[in-house]
Amino acid sequence: MEPKKLNQILKDHELWLLDPTKGKRANLCNANLRYADLSNADLYRADLRYANLSNSDLRYADLRYANLRGANLDCSCWPLWCGSLNAIIDDRIKAQLLYHFLSVAPEFKTKRLVKFANTFHRIPEVPKLKENKK
Repeated sequence: MEPKKLNQILKDHELWLLDPTKGKRANLCNANLRYADLSNADLYRADLRYANLSNSDLRYADLRYANLRGANLDCSCWPLWCGSLNAIIDDRIKAQLLYHFLSVAPEFKTKRLVKFANTFHRIPEVPKLKENKK
């Protein structure tokens, strides 16, 4: 998506958040936002279903209640602050986040979590996780 068009959508969305009778909720369904700089973007309650957000910068983006079902977040920067709480995600993204979490926090590996994390769509490229043996 062209930066000018994206900026206008984000401006309209900010107006909508302040007053739903003004502006317009961001509808970025199926948008190609690959490599987009969305750092600090207010995407609260935005519709990002099936958007290609690969390699995008989401640092400090407000993704609370944003609909990210079906979105491609590969190689993007997921915000690890309260702005990503309550984002609406599907099992594909859940498995991806869980895989990464268990990779850095192996003490949380359980049979159930490892099984789900190993549904991560990049498993052909990365090793499957193994549960902790007691």
